[in-house]
Amino acid sequence: MILLGSTGSIGVNALRVAEQFGLSVDTLVAGRNIDLLNIQIKKHSPKRVVVTRDEDRARVNHHDVRAGDAAILQAIEESSSGHVVNALVGFAGFRPTLKALECGKKVALANKESLVVGGMFVDTSSIVPIDSEHFGLWYLNRSDRPVSRMVVTASGGAFRDWPLEKLGNATLEDALKHPNWSMGQKITIDSASMMNKLFELLEARWLFGEGEYDALIETRSLIHALIDYADGSTTAHFAHADMRLPIAYALMGRVKTPIVERIDLARIGSLEFREIDPARYPIWEIKKDLLANPARGVIVNAANEAAIERFVAGEIGFSALSRLILNAYEAFDSAPSSVEEIFEIDLCVRAYVRELA
Repeated sequence: MILLGSTGSIGVNALRVAEQFGLSVDTLVAGRNIDLLNIQIKKHSPKRVVVTRDEDRARVNHHDVRAGDAAILQAIEESSSGHVVNALVGFAGFRPTLKALECGKKVALANKESLVVGGMFVDTSSIVPIDSEHFGLWYLNRSDRPVSRMVVTASGGAFRDWPLEKLGNATLEDALKHPNWSMGQKITIDSASMMNKLFELLEARWLFGEGEYDALIETRSLIHALIDYADGSTTAHFAHADMRLPIAYALMGRVKTPIVERIDLARIGSLEFREIDPARYPIWEIKKDLLANPARGVIVNAANEAAIERFVAGEIGFSALSRLILNAYEAFDSAPSSVEEIFEIDLCVRAYVRELA
C-alpha cells in the first residue's frame, strides 16, 4: 500500500492491519512525528518516504526521503502499488485522491474532504470508505432491498452535555476533551461543532447517490450507521470503534479473521440516542440546503478550516466558529465547474473568513 498520513491514528491502524495480514508497505507519507515515522520505517521497510517539511528530511532514517505536496503526488505516480490509503487531514488530501484515481489505483479513503470539496469530480467507483460511519453504511447496504434513508451517528463531541449558556466561554482546551476517545486536533474540534458529521453526510451523498441522509447522536459510539428500508424496517451496524475493521475490508475486500471483539449487548445494558439540536450545533442549520446543493461543500470546508485556524490561534471563541462558517456560506453561492475552480474558491473563502470580525 501507499499510506498517506502514516503517523496519525488511522495510519497507525493501517500498519497494524498490514502487519497482521502480511501486507507490504510501498510508501509512507507522514507529517512532523519523525520519531514514530522512523519506527515505522524500521518495521515496514518502505521503498520511499515523504514528509511535510524539507527541514525534517535529515532526521528520517531512509535512503529516499522527499518533502512537500508535490512529492506526495510524485510518489503516488511512481509507485507500483495498486492501493492508496488516504488518511491525510483536511483539504490537503484532495489532490492526492485525484492523482491516485488518475493513476488507476484503488483508494481507501479516510480523507472526507476529498469528497466534500470535489465529489462531482471524483470517480467513487474506485473508492472504498474507511470512516466507520460510511463503512457501516456500505456494510449494511449490500442487498437489493429499497432504501428510504441512510443515517450516521455522532458522539456529540466535547460540548454535548454543556449548558448552552456556557458555550460562549468554551476554550480550545475544552473543545479537545472528546467524551469517548482521543483524536487529532482538527477532527476533535469538528466533532464538537458537528461539522465532522455534516461532512460525513455530504460524503455519503457522493458515495451512495441521491437520497435522504441524516444523523443522530448515539452517546456510546457503538452504533455507527443505520439504514431505514422502504418496508419500514431498520438495520444498524454495531461494532467497537476500531479503524482496523474498515481498513482491513478496504485493503483485502473480504475478511474472515476476527478483527474486533464482539459487542456484548447484555453487558452494555442500554444505549442513548439524541437529536442534533441546532441551538447547540448551529452549523446544522444548513444541513438540508447543503445536501441539496452538494457542490457548495468547498465553501463550507474552506470556511471551517480558516475559522479553526483563528480559533486555535486564540483570535475567536468557539461559538464564533459556526457564525463565521454560516456567514461565508451566505456570502458565497457559486458551485465550481472545474477542479481548478475548487482551488480558486477555496482561496477566496479562506481570505474572506480570515478578515471577518
